[in-house]
Amino acid sequence: MRTEYPAKVLLAWGEAISGNAGLRDWLIKNGYPELGIFTYALRNKQDARKWLMENGHPHLMAVINGIEGDAGALEWLDRNGMSVLRQVALTGDGEEEALKWLVAHGHRELAMIGHKMHRVKSQMDDDWSDPHRFPQE
Repeated sequence: MRTEYPAKVLLAWGEAISGNAGLRDWLIKNGYPELGIFTYALRNKQDARKWLMENGHPHLMAVINGIEGDAGALEWLDRNGMSVLRQVALTGDGEEEALKWLVAHGHRELAMIGHKMHRVKSQMDDDWSDPHRFPQE
């Protein structure tokens, strides 16, 4: 279970989360498939979520579940020594204090990534609640 990545990979991941398909595909093809597939899982693709769990990346799925308000996922990250990823999940859920914590503890890239996750999830929520996105009867 890999939890540390070079800065350039984290930057690529952040851009992939924001929708850069070329960087998402680069991650998948260049030794970081879990980060590329994460971008699909973040957008509720069930096969990607299943892949993360079945291929040794439950911590990444716990981040997504934590963003979605699953307290058990956040506790799991803590119990397994992944308090930084817990803060990423909280940042992804929009908690400003978690974002500040990441920056204060030297995790600027992860703070940026958590913020990008929050923007994706917020946009998904906005799309879901937009009555213009649904067929009218």
